[in-house]
Amino acid sequence: MKLGKMESSLVLAVGMLVGGSALCGSALAGETLFSNYVFSVAPAGENGKLWAFSQDNTYSGVTYLSFSVAKDGSIVTEQTKREQVSDTLTAVHDGLQYSIIPDEQAEYRRLPAIYAGSNLVLPMFAMDKDDRYRIPAGYYTIRDVNNIIENPVEISTAAELDTLKNNPMMYTISGFAYDSTAKRLWIARGALGLMVNDRSGKNGAKDTTFILNFEKKKLEKLEDGTNLDLKNNPEVFDVRVHPKTGDLWLATAKGLLKRTSDGKISTVSAKLDSTTRVTGLWMGGEPLQIIAETNYKKDGNIIGGLWRRYDEKDKDFAKVNFLDTAGKVQKKDIYDESDYTVSDVAFLGKTAFVLVNSVGGSTSGYLKMDSLGIKAWEKDDNGKDKWLYGYETGVTDRKMRITSLTTFPLTDKRMGLAVGSFGNGISVSADSGASWSVVLNRAKLDNNLGSIRMVPSVIAPGNESLVSYKVGRESKITIEVFSYDMRKVRTIVKDAVRYADASRSSNPKEDFWDGRDDHGKDCTMGVYYIRVKDNHGHVGWGKTMTLGGSFR
Repeated sequence: MKLGKMESSLVLAVGMLVGGSALCGSALAGETLFSNYVFSVAPAGENGKLWAFSQDNTYSGVTYLSFSVAKDGSIVTEQTKREQVSDTLTAVHDGLQYSIIPDEQAEYRRLPAIYAGSNLVLPMFAMDKDDRYRIPAGYYTIRDVNNIIENPVEISTAAELDTLKNNPMMYTISGFAYDSTAKRLWIARGALGLMVNDRSGKNGAKDTTFILNFEKKKLEKLEDGTNLDLKNNPEVFDVRVHPKTGDLWLATAKGLLKRTSDGKISTVSAKLDSTTRVTGLWMGGEPLQIIAETNYKKDGNIIGGLWRRYDEKDKDFAKVNFLDTAGKVQKKDIYDESDYTVSDVAFLGKTAFVLVNSVGGSTSGYLKMDSLGIKAWEKDDNGKDKWLYGYETGVTDRKMRITSLTTFPLTDKRMGLAVGSFGNGISVSADSGASWSVVLNRAKLDNNLGSIRMVPSVIAPGNESLVSYKVGRESKITIEVFSYDMRKVRTIVKDAVRYADASRSSNPKEDFWDGRDDHGKDCTMGVYYIRVKDNHGHVGWGKTMTLGGSFR
């Protein structure tokens, strides 16, 4: 649940009381990331460079990260730069962060991002009357951390229709595509069609919004006073520029379409025709893969589908095959049965990494798809096939929702894979996902428990805080939580082995507090002290605050 103005003020005041380092932009100078709640990772146009957009309970901002690859293949974080965006605007709508949007809207369960020319482009949201970030306000263009540009977009009078006025998320930005030849940024705007940011002129960029006239099969300029008809002017959910033909492909409420250079629009697929609600579209890889997502509601049930056209040899799209560990194709539609929606797709050679989140649940991870389909990597203790890569395969340190995924060049000859997560920062792989290095908030800590840091310093309902510390040699660590009157309420770990580390010795899989006592009950709102002891006589103290469990 998103905190409103009253709760946000409380968090800010509490941050000052308990140290506030996770809540104050200037106090974050020693941190690696803006926040461990990362909603988007994207390439930055150079080897070893990555963009991340993250948000905590109060602020949000961008981080520019620089990586190198050590001789043993591990990832080294060389440098980071961060900047907070305005506290009245953000790139993360509240439905994405707190899952309060209708479950069937797969197109709004991701944060689109694109590196266009020399800029990172992200959507932009403003607060509604309930202090929720649910009003589409335009988009950001970010060249560097000192040059974050807000691009407000005027809302046509067509948005005054009752169906749109009562649900502004229907015209939120849900997809980007960049035509580097024509220098045009295409933006999918749902019920308000398709916008183009034309950067080819000498007098600066110009925004123009078009609606799709399905009967005439053409794009028409959206003017004030336009009589918008969602039956003939279907929603545009995603957009891509075909890397070989340059055609513009559109994922719409009336199928998968393409627009050629002469302006003509036609249906691309007989299977993804005007009766199909196509909510997502991705292209990439070698050979070229084109992946589409369908999602709609029927008789109270959410029907989802994952489709693909592999290589130019395929004449049409087909449902993606799910194979068991023996390579046998499953008869069931595993994608629909699992209630997945696609958050991101990244391509690396012949492999597509498809990031999915479950509808109405917390399950997330990525599927690895090759020319045959998606193969299970293991069977669980009950003999059921497991297709999702995530916490169990080392992608994250803790069981956190994975929110974003991308590939980016680490070196001239090596591509990196990066994921963002809701609470576990960023994970980066230099070997196509075989092993991962996790990047969390890092601040200087004194040796031998000389300083204890809680990240974040305030535990919002449903979240947790990492106990950060450093030891100078191998130690057995005990971590305990005490209430304000020094009553012990929780033992987190007892005599757990931890090793010396140049930055910190925490084990993120175990050294965290979720605001609960030893009986699993939520502790009441207030300040709590955390004591960390080793077996060499060193003791360190930290403090945090939990907002209690009233919002769980």
